[in-house]
Amino acid sequence: MKTILLAAMALGFCGVAVAADDDKVDPVGKWKCEYKIGDQQRTSELTIKKDGDNLVGTMNWPDQKDVKLEDVKLKDGELTFSAERKVMDNTFAVTYKFKVDGDKIKGKGSVDAGGEKREFDIEGKREKKEKQ
Repeated sequence: MKTILLAAMALGFCGVAVAADDDKVDPVGKWKCEYKIGDQQRTSELTIKKDGDNLVGTMNWPDQKDVKLEDVKLKDGELTFSAERKVMDNTFAVTYKFKVDGDKIKGKGSVDAGGEKREFDIEGKREKKEKQ
């Protein structure tokens, strides 16, 4: 009985430690991202802001600016959202899933291209805030 009680307490403390770590995760800021599609290196810029209790943001690519992010969520240190990407006459919904680690994010993007799901690795660094 004592062993079960100690195990339960240990698991409870671990749960509290994880919750405390999640409170420290801050995705707010401007992120310079890089990813590779095929053989081509690509870049994007992700901006995350707080709007009350919610997260909101935009995504910029060299040929498309200020795309509003949809369904922005932060759970268990993981930032997820989707953005509409236009390439020539085609529009794609791209879903993103990042692990936030201080001033770095790393994850995957996923897009349905003609019924075929394609994934790509993407990572970014938060820009330093300018002192005022």
